[in-house]
Amino acid sequence: MDFSQILMLILVAIVIVLIFFAGSSLSLWVQALVSGAKVGLFNIVFMKFRKVPPKLVVKAKIMAVKAGLQITTDDLESHYLAGGDVMRVVQALIAADKANIELKFNRAAAIDLAGRNVLEAVQMSVNPKVIETPLVSAMAKDGIQLKAISRVTVRANIDRLVGGAGEETILARVGEGIVTTIGSADTHKQVLENPDSISKRVLEKGLDAGTAYEILSIDIADVDVGKNIGAELETDRAEADKKIAQAKAEERRAMAYAVEQEMKARVESMRAKVVEAEAKIPQAIADAFNKGNLGIMDYYRMKNIMADTQMRDKIGSPEDDTRKI
Repeated sequence: MDFSQILMLILVAIVIVLIFFAGSSLSLWVQALVSGAKVGLFNIVFMKFRKVPPKLVVKAKIMAVKAGLQITTDDLESHYLAGGDVMRVVQALIAADKANIELKFNRAAAIDLAGRNVLEAVQMSVNPKVIETPLVSAMAKDGIQLKAISRVTVRANIDRLVGGAGEETILARVGEGIVTTIGSADTHKQVLENPDSISKRVLEKGLDAGTAYEILSIDIADVDVGKNIGAELETDRAEADKKIAQAKAEERRAMAYAVEQEMKARVESMRAKVVEAEAKIPQAIADAFNKGNLGIMDYYRMKNIMADTQMRDKIGSPEDDTRKI
């Protein structure tokens, strides 16, 4: 095989490779060409080597050109390689351009890479979104509980989408404002008569500061009367005071009972001493007889006095008075 044949084989192989890579890209190149989008054929071929889907980039490029936007192919490729959603960014730019909202590609790409839906944000800027707060309970100064539900109309602030707080922050701040407004009212009737006072005071607080949204209006959807929290607190306090008083009374009763038992013990001790002293009387009498200090007549006279004393005690006792009656 001579040199010319080898060269011919090399050229055939190159043509086959070009047909293989350029064949599928040729239709995309023609589509971009007739659409006015300037995407080179070799650029489409090399997208495959860069792991970028040529069909997606060409379609996005055509959409941008037809909408009158100037976006380079390199920007689309770099955004795809960064993990962004190319079609959503292009659609958001088209929607913003039609709505006369200033939005650059770099800004839209940053919003998309931050994890926010840039297309939804643009749509929300044109058509504001209504967020309904959960049921918020608060108590007025007169102790009556009120339950309120509000609807917050918000519009996306594209300039604060990156780094701005989300819907949860808006709902939390609005709920806090409702609680503060109801809590500062002297009576619950004032809130029921003028429910719009809640939305006015909440709007005055500037709750959308630092968020990705702009609050357009806060409307109170429903206000219901709940429990009489003040009366329940007073009842609980009275019940607690009652239990404390009962505990103190029980403590005093226990102390009194202990003192009573102590006195009874002392009485029994004194009685024991009396019994002990009385037990020594016969021995003392016997000693007196032995020493001659006590005669027999003195003894009988003492016995008579003791018997007379016992009789008088019996006559004067309550039992004898009951028997007489």
